[in-house]
Amino acid sequence: MYDESEKTKRWEGGYERTWEVLKEDESGSLKATVDDLLFKEKRKRVLEQHGQVRLGMMRHLYVIIDMSRSMEDQDLKPNRLTSTLKLLEYFVEEYFDQNPISQIGIVTTKNKRAEKLTELAGNPKKHKEALKKAVGVPCSGEPSLYNSLTLAMEILKHMPGHTSREILVIFSSLTTCDPSNIYDLIKCLKIAKIRVSVIGLSAEVRVCTVLTRETGGTYHVILDESHFRELLNYHVSPPPANSNSECSLIRMGFPQHTMVSLSDQDAKPCFSMAHLDSSSGPVLTLGGYYCPQCRAKYAELPVECKVCGLTLVSAPHLARSYHHLFPLDAFRETSIEEIQGERYCQGCQGELKDLNVYICNVCQNIYCVECDIFIHDTLHCCPGCIHNQSNPE
Repeated sequence: MYDESEKTKRWEGGYERTWEVLKEDESGSLKATVDDLLFKEKRKRVLEQHGQVRLGMMRHLYVIIDMSRSMEDQDLKPNRLTSTLKLLEYFVEEYFDQNPISQIGIVTTKNKRAEKLTELAGNPKKHKEALKKAVGVPCSGEPSLYNSLTLAMEILKHMPGHTSREILVIFSSLTTCDPSNIYDLIKCLKIAKIRVSVIGLSAEVRVCTVLTRETGGTYHVILDESHFRELLNYHVSPPPANSNSECSLIRMGFPQHTMVSLSDQDAKPCFSMAHLDSSSGPVLTLGGYYCPQCRAKYAELPVECKVCGLTLVSAPHLARSYHHLFPLDAFRETSIEEIQGERYCQGCQGELKDLNVYICNVCQNIYCVECDIFIHDTLHCCPGCIHNQSNPE
């Protein structure tokens, strides 16, 4: 288990002339080469998508944030902590947009201890508010990878077998102060089928390499803030499910939003169950979503009913979780020189100025790189194909 990976480290390889990748154009500019590298980076996630793969649509993810004194370093502006919290707000929003029936919890670690910042829940507003408040929290001491992983594992191991159990660690320190043997904990995580991934902010750490390899996660070290954002985006899409994970039918409720007119004499305002534990206090309202099983009222979806435990969602939420199973095929990359006639993007209607354009294999419509990324990451369907279906010849 503890043997070194056979993969050769970068510094152990032969001498590389990495600057030769950059080539000047006729005017002596490097812009064309840099643009080409940026395009390849943007499309890498699109090309990595594979259909017909069993995925964990209902995800339970704990994000562990290192808040040790190393988070005060200023290689990310204004410092590592502020940059990390800002990017995590964006990550939480994207995560729930792409995985609306999933849940997130946040754990912080400093001074050799671990504390829960938020409970495992499906309300993005609560998580974003907690992250905003954490900006002013002082960083101190050393992190404890063992304590934070144990805290997350004790909750995740009780989650149903058909759900995906994941931990994402944002690790800044080069050390961890643990009360026990962390390699024994790694074995427990593997038995509990919890996938642990790590994003390092400093350098590669041996224990994190073993942790991710044994649990089936990924380990990356950031280059800069934009690379940090790309690595977080990598964890937005659901990972492949374990081959031996359970299959079971899940009871769900689809309540319709009910509005009551103020002129209605029989209108009776009542509390929303979600407001009972909010910091703003309970509020009497007339409309809302009523659980079809116990008639408890909620202000927004998705949510798990606090009375009967039924998962309440809307049809669009389920559809957004389902599209990951059948991703849109990658568009064909073609040089702009091969395009005959008018050169404009069918998506944004802008003039095509990039070196390469992307053509749908079905409707043959042409798109720029930005529209290509937007279609595959957000829309998940080709606008040209949808237009042809709605207007058949």
